[in-house]
Amino acid sequence: MNTTSLEGFYSEFKDAAALIPEGISKEIGHFNVFRIDELNRRLKEKPGMPYNRRTYYKISLIRGKNKAEYADKVIHIEKSALLFATPKVPYHYIPQDDDQSGCFCIFTDDFLAKSKTGIVPDELPIFQPGGYPVFQLTDEAVEEINTIFEKIIKELASDYAFKYDLIRNYLMELIHFGQKLQPASVLYPTHNAAARVSSLFIELLERQFPIESPQQKLGLRTAKDYADRLSVHVNHLNKVLKENTGKTTTHIISSRIVQEAKILLKQTDWNVSEIAYCLGFEEVAHFSNFFRKQTSVAPLAFRA
Repeated sequence: MNTTSLEGFYSEFKDAAALIPEGISKEIGHFNVFRIDELNRRLKEKPGMPYNRRTYYKISLIRGKNKAEYADKVIHIEKSALLFATPKVPYHYIPQDDDQSGCFCIFTDDFLAKSKTGIVPDELPIFQPGGYPVFQLTDEAVEEINTIFEKIIKELASDYAFKYDLIRNYLMELIHFGQKLQPASVLYPTHNAAARVSSLFIELLERQFPIESPQQKLGLRTAKDYADRLSVHVNHLNKVLKENTGKTTTHIISSRIVQEAKILLKQTDWNVSEIAYCLGFEEVAHFSNFFRKQTSVAPLAFRA
């Protein structure tokens, strides 16, 4: 699997330089917004959107019948959806009909961090790992979101000296719209010691990913590895995770490893032995048995 950079994104279109907003510089980060139907007409003769990780964040209002693949999930979009994507998780969507429209914006973390509040995207609930940030929309919601995108498009083309400050506000409006669609338990976790341990565990787990080369290997593999790193007893870690997530430490670790295994099996040409090594298995047979137990299929059968 490749990682698509901003340069790689723009290279897919004719006259790419004309797409880049004037005044965008490294000092303020990068931001851009597009209408999907207009952008599609500028595509070079290339295959559709690849299933890759990106180096930038993306918020998309997708109008039309589509199939979205996000991490190891497949979501069928019948009419319209709002999709939030981060550099940590691979995704793409595949049009299922010719009636495609909508808008999307792309931005870097430093663009949002330039706001007066210094917001870091990864600290926002909508961009937290392990989520499910693809939301089917009602017609009313589509119109609300489309109105925000139209304001962004108009402002980006303006000469207003503080337009990027205003665009950051509109961007946050989109993010809050999506966060309101999430369950309350995701948005408002209890701020006690157990919740902090759970949060630190999830952050530590996600730092192990993505696996980007056959030489990379998970540094933390077991519940005890994480407990030692967090300076808590493994029984305490298991207890707080069970209370806050309903799942054991081992179950959460295993689920995340399986998710990454599926991505590597489908999106790389690495052999099973290399994938097993990266995911912390000393013997390929141990990985095969683990994968079969978690998914009911062997690794090679899943790849096929």
